[in-house]
Amino acid sequence: MLKNYFAVAFRNFWRNKVFSTINILGLSIGISAALVIFLIVYYEFSFDKFEKDGDRIYRVVLDAKFSGTQGYSAAVPAPLGAAMQNEVTGVEQTVPVFQFQGDATAKVAVGTHNASKPVIYKKQTDIVFTNPQYFYLLPYQWLAGSPQASLANPFSTVLTESRAKQYFPSVPAADIIGKQLTYNDDIKTTVSGVVKDLNENTAFTADEFISLSTILQTSLKSQFMMDVWNDWMAYSQLYVKLSNGNTAEKTEAQLKNLLQKYNPDANKDDNNNITLRLQPLSDLHFNNNYQGIGYRIAHKPTLYGLLAIAAFLVILGCINFINLTSAQASQRAKEIGIRKTIGSSKKQLILQFLSETFFITLIATIVSVVLTPLLLKMFADYIPPGLHFDLLHQPYLILFLLLLTIIVSFLSGLYPALILSGYKPVLVLKNQIFTNSGQTRSAGIRKILTVSQFVIAQFFIIATLMVSKQINYSLNKDLGFRKDTILTFQTPFDTSASHGQQLLNEIKSISEVEIASRGFFSPADAGAAFTNISYHNGKEEIKPNVQIRWGDTNYLRVYQIKILAGRNVEQSDTMKEFVINETYAKAMGFQSPEEALGKQLNFNGKSMPVVGVMNDFHEQSLRATIGPIVFAGRSGSTFHIRLRPNNTGSIVWQSAISKIKKTYKQIYPDEDFNYKFFDETIAKFYESEQNTSSLLKWATGLAILISCLGLLGLVIYITNVRTKEIGIRKILGASVAGIVSILSKDFVRLVLIAFVIAAPIAWWAIYKWLEDFAYRTTISWWIFGLSGIAMIIITLLTLSIQTIRSAIANPVKSLRTE
Repeated sequence: MLKNYFAVAFRNFWRNKVFSTINILGLSIGISAALVIFLIVYYEFSFDKFEKDGDRIYRVVLDAKFSGTQGYSAAVPAPLGAAMQNEVTGVEQTVPVFQFQGDATAKVAVGTHNASKPVIYKKQTDIVFTNPQYFYLLPYQWLAGSPQASLANPFSTVLTESRAKQYFPSVPAADIIGKQLTYNDDIKTTVSGVVKDLNENTAFTADEFISLSTILQTSLKSQFMMDVWNDWMAYSQLYVKLSNGNTAEKTEAQLKNLLQKYNPDANKDDNNNITLRLQPLSDLHFNNNYQGIGYRIAHKPTLYGLLAIAAFLVILGCINFINLTSAQASQRAKEIGIRKTIGSSKKQLILQFLSETFFITLIATIVSVVLTPLLLKMFADYIPPGLHFDLLHQPYLILFLLLLTIIVSFLSGLYPALILSGYKPVLVLKNQIFTNSGQTRSAGIRKILTVSQFVIAQFFIIATLMVSKQINYSLNKDLGFRKDTILTFQTPFDTSASHGQQLLNEIKSISEVEIASRGFFSPADAGAAFTNISYHNGKEEIKPNVQIRWGDTNYLRVYQIKILAGRNVEQSDTMKEFVINETYAKAMGFQSPEEALGKQLNFNGKSMPVVGVMNDFHEQSLRATIGPIVFAGRSGSTFHIRLRPNNTGSIVWQSAISKIKKTYKQIYPDEDFNYKFFDETIAKFYESEQNTSSLLKWATGLAILISCLGLLGLVIYITNVRTKEIGIRKILGASVAGIVSILSKDFVRLVLIAFVIAAPIAWWAIYKWLEDFAYRTTISWWIFGLSGIAMIIITLLTLSIQTIRSAIANPVKSLRTE
């Protein structure tokens, strides 16, 4: 029976090659998109699913509110780990994790038999300080050493297998024990263990582990603020595993008391307080509020949006199939009448037509599998690192494709199967199949489905245009500083200050350099730098969430940040005075910038005068409002260089960069020169939105393509059915334009109806999306007008492929058509 079903399915496929091809194209596009999106979503939701008792593992995070401004941090005060281990009950493991040197990179010297010539590895990443409990939190396999002893002593290091092979190629793991590693020339450690790489999708990405007690016996103790409770830096994180029977709420209550004990000012009132919370392990990969250094966060709403796009594209393919199959139903009416006459039941006919649908869907699925590697290459910029497609070694993909094929076959084939199997043999054999209302109902449903297709396509067009408009607004808005022709780079973290000043002087002498400065972060940077600063107005202490920047006297000039009142900071090696922004002046309670001049700010127990007020600038993306900022005079390791335009107004950047690099290498011969342009840094703020825009463009293109394929199939069918009518109209004098108009007007009407439905839905969705931006563009009427006009033009072009051809055909041939 099944063999007969598929034999008939193949014959029907071959007999209707054009419509079968349209159906396969529509379904394969939808299934390909669904497969790629499934790969992405499955990958993102697979993070940290391998840890034993993962539901009891948490990261301690911090919520801080200063003067009503809410902030979030994955970092916590450095001494919290030790205090928690000693004073908090119900915790099975307490695991502090400190990123190396704050910038998470280091120079590593690997000891060899020739101690005078160690092998140097620069810019090594994924190095952390932690304790032995780290290896009980995660299921590492030990190749050498043991979890109990490997990090028990100061100046001990554990390596992953991949890092051990990098440092000691061809050396067995057991023989690596006792080898020497030196970090940044001053921290000498001994390898005490080697573990297998996790090779899992996880937030725990470290490859080198230095014993936590090493910090306490080096100068890193003060750098990592191991005794400071009222400040924290991004490199300090803390993980815990709760005991059986304990709850996060009970532990958070203990943490509140612990913080109050060591930092009495942590909870002054409702507008000024610090709260320690436990973030579940399952939330680490998705919560953007608590993002760690260098760790990529996935956005759940985006993933759900991708699933919606996949569902829409699959539904569009299914609608095409339903429309074309139901439209062609009359051509198989006699076949159905004969089958019923000789004894076929309705159930058998439904199975026959479902098997035909399954055959078409199966071909579309095979095409999709072939297309997927190509699509992954095309979307390489949006595919998460680590994601790959290997059907033979990913059995869950085979299961997904099988389920998708069955679901698509059922959705696409059920309605046509019910229509076809419902024909009455007596009416069919008397050529009276159209005398009942079944065909009329079928045509009505086809119109509804066609409108649904174009509603989806119109929605995508409007959404794409609006997202692009917001990105363009963000990139071109006046941010309060100059962003073009400026490049930045960093000097090594642990070098002499005189080297930095020498490099600055050399760079200033380069003819293509207009102005140069040394300092801290750029005005707008991916790294937030909040600090403890307060102002007492005589009645109360005002302590907003303040960001800090510092640099020499040229810093503000490089970025052309205006001084509204007072003066710039004076050159100094240490911070001794502040320039604040307008927002901070207003937070202090002053109506004009001049009123803030001379006021004293409390900075880590030191009184610092306000000598100037600068213009507000956007230190973050336009999603966030401008917050209080202070600028202090002090040199730093980040160089800010504005290049000089030549007479034609263009920038001779290649020559300038070449000279800067040459100067840099003269002073730091062992270091790599890595620079970036400041406007590229700004653009990265909107990387997520740009990826969303690109994906929407692809989704829009695919939605339009699938919809137009279905439209083309329908118009081919309609023109074939109305062949004689077209011939008679031409003989009676109808023009080509008139015939094209007659054939097209019904479809254009459906597109207009779709626009009327799609416009308010798209407006609401865009309005909700724009609410995430503190500064946003307007929802312009022309976006909707352009979308509607574009869709009508695309529809007319699609229709013209067949309608013009039918309208100019010889009417004699049309009238001879049976």
